[in-house]
Amino acid sequence: MTGGGSAPGKQPPPDKKAQGAGSVSPQKVSPQKVSPQKVSPQKGTTESGGSTRGDVPQEMLRELMKLKIRTKHLVSDQLQGAYSSVFRGQGLSFSEVRSYQPGDDIRWIDWNVSARMSDAFVKVFVEEREMTVMLVVDVSRSTEWGTRRAPKAHVAAEVAALCAFSATNNNDQVGLILGTDVVEKILPPKKGDKQVMRVIREILGHKPQYQGTNQRDALETLVMVTKRKSVTFLISDFFAGGFERALAMASAKHDVIPVMLVDQRDEELPNVGLASFQDLETGEEVLVDTSSSRVRKHYKETMRAFRGERERLFKRLGLDYVVVRTEESVVGPLRKLFERRQRRRRR
Repeated sequence: MTGGGSAPGKQPPPDKKAQGAGSVSPQKVSPQKVSPQKVSPQKGTTESGGSTRGDVPQEMLRELMKLKIRTKHLVSDQLQGAYSSVFRGQGLSFSEVRSYQPGDDIRWIDWNVSARMSDAFVKVFVEEREMTVMLVVDVSRSTEWGTRRAPKAHVAAEVAALCAFSATNNNDQVGLILGTDVVEKILPPKKGDKQVMRVIREILGHKPQYQGTNQRDALETLVMVTKRKSVTFLISDFFAGGFERALAMASAKHDVIPVMLVDQRDEELPNVGLASFQDLETGEEVLVDTSSSRVRKHYKETMRAFRGERERLFKRLGLDYVVVRTEESVVGPLRKLFERRQRRRRR
């Protein structure tokens, strides 16, 4: 990060007064709240159809195919079994009746069939495997940030692709909500690889109307448009606040899994001397003397406390969450998440 560079949106920037002063003003550390008058679900678009192949730029098409090949391979090799055993359907459905066998639960005897056949028959139920997976993805300007392997937006697409291909391989439906200050796009849940590719294309190629973040709006929209219980992956850097109550309401209905995107520069400043930083979502710029060890230390401690506050919120709501770093593969954190849930189911 050099002078004139951009820092993530909604990231608490060092105070302008801290230029070379060796301190950062605490009041500038808390995330800025999105102006409520910008929140308007009606401005989002709901689409069930897909654009034609010709509408996709060749560069993005190549990126989509590379991502598809890589993620499908990773799903089949490393995630599929864990996904299938962790995420279940909506319950049990009637399959057939068969002759009673010693050890069968007498509560499942079908007395009408038994009377007609002059023998004991029991009902057989099977699990409804089909499930809905919703991807709620933050596409604000801060997700364009990334100093290592890839920007957060690309990492978000990789996470979404892994989750979506895992779902479609189990014949589950996948839907998408893209949000900034408003909900900008909704893809209703559907099955199949075509739907997965549409989801990835929307994340990578979407041109946001707004720059900020409003997770509250996205979560409230999830509750309104998704009638069945779903597994929801909430993918964001979570710099913006004000979504706590909406998250609690959404998690009461859905199995919400926050996926926190983290870049190394979210956590520590480089020592590059006097540097200009810009908030990607507000356009605000600040000049910081990064050569000051006190400034760098205060920034690191403040960001660590901020992330800890988010993680405590998720734990308080009883949510599984996963941290995905831009410099690392997304497979490891997701596999650990699935394994953690699997161990808990066995207890």
